[in-house]
Amino acid sequence: MTHSYDLVVLGGGTGGYVAAIKAAQSGLKTAIVEKKKLGGTCLHSGCIPSKALLKSAELYALMKESEQFGIHMKEIALHFSQVQRRKEEIIERLYKGVQYLMKKNNIDIYEGHGRILGPSIFSPTAGTVSVEMNDGSENVLLTPKNIIIATGSRPRLLPSLDTSFEQVVTSEEALSLKELPHSVAIIGGGVIGVEWASLLSDFNVDVTIIEANDRILSSEDREISEELQRRLEKRGVNVWTNASFTVQEREKSLQLTVASHGTTEEVTPEKILLAVGRKGNIEQIGLENTDIVVKDGWIETNEYYQTKESHIYAIGDVIGGMQLAHVAAREGIVAVEHIINQKPWTFHDKSVPVCVYTRPEIARVGWTEEEAKKAGYEVKTGTFPLSANGKALIHGDANGFVKVVTNAKNDDLLGVHIIGLHATELISEASLATYMDASQLEYSEVIRPHPSLSEMIGEASLGVVGEAIHL
Repeated sequence: MTHSYDLVVLGGGTGGYVAAIKAAQSGLKTAIVEKKKLGGTCLHSGCIPSKALLKSAELYALMKESEQFGIHMKEIALHFSQVQRRKEEIIERLYKGVQYLMKKNNIDIYEGHGRILGPSIFSPTAGTVSVEMNDGSENVLLTPKNIIIATGSRPRLLPSLDTSFEQVVTSEEALSLKELPHSVAIIGGGVIGVEWASLLSDFNVDVTIIEANDRILSSEDREISEELQRRLEKRGVNVWTNASFTVQEREKSLQLTVASHGTTEEVTPEKILLAVGRKGNIEQIGLENTDIVVKDGWIETNEYYQTKESHIYAIGDVIGGMQLAHVAAREGIVAVEHIINQKPWTFHDKSVPVCVYTRPEIARVGWTEEEAKKAGYEVKTGTFPLSANGKALIHGDANGFVKVVTNAKNDDLLGVHIIGLHATELISEASLATYMDASQLEYSEVIRPHPSLSEMIGEASLGVVGEAIHL
């Protein structure tokens, strides 16, 4: 059976289904091929479930500190099965929402595995998609004018760790734990690793982070990552940086020998959590039948996300880059706008807000101070602590700061970095300022409500020129 479409999207994750909706809204006959569930990694085994767990962990930690608000509790009990149930209910509600959007926009869904075929009687160029249906029925052939590959990624594994041991789990597998372990060693101190360290430590799990770089969150501003490490260590997390490890099998468990700066320690955690990045899902989707270029495991594209096959686009994790759900969504929109001959706004990494949902939260947009200096900018910075902000004191969490990075020569705003309460919400203001190409002066003159956490951003901006009011 053969069906014709203007666009077929391989993969129904955030990037894929957003691209499909945009295409359908633009009048294109559109289909999605998805082997698992619409919503992809973000909805089912990434962003949403992990943040649901983080919220429960944050609330549990806050309740243990309730006396600072004058609230005395006799007993606080954690029922992890209910935590997991709440997470699943959130996922299911959002999943139903995505399904509704597909029906609303008349997008056809093929539940199965799609492969791109080479030139054939159906098409003079590579692009026909053969769908191996999940229900075992006969393969369906789709002949689209354009394809968007949005097949996502999966956790990267390490050859040195045998994942057949129940002790070893990926970040995705950890989301389905039925019980909390007593101790966890997290291999990797990037975003995924520190988020897991934060939530597990708030659930009273003994946590060790093993990071090969000289600091955790090495992509963040150095002052930010150092502050997070200090806060995690204060909560009892053992952080190893510049670290390596060896593995030895001990009966039915694995023992890690961690080494850093001449010091070694043996660790036998109940669970070993792998958080060493992700790998693009490029296998068995028919790339070998095309002229598409793959480099270092990622599909290469131009600024409009076209591959070397001009009618085939690729977006999201499968092309590497920032690997964020909101980036994949925007990439999908850019690709569709290019397909329909519009002139899409092509963004760059420094215009994208990046969030880390630890406790405390971290968020940034633009250049770090170190990056800006390496790029040749003459830099001026301003910082403002949460401890001088009334709303932060009211919330009972006045740790952290806001840092603003500017170009000393022309006053342009280069970057905004936040560590502290509600940082992941506050950063949208900075993201808008970056989009509008605001200057330090313009950013500092915005009137913000009092009392509010947003006041800190204005104060930090004033701090660039030594004019912060409340510091």
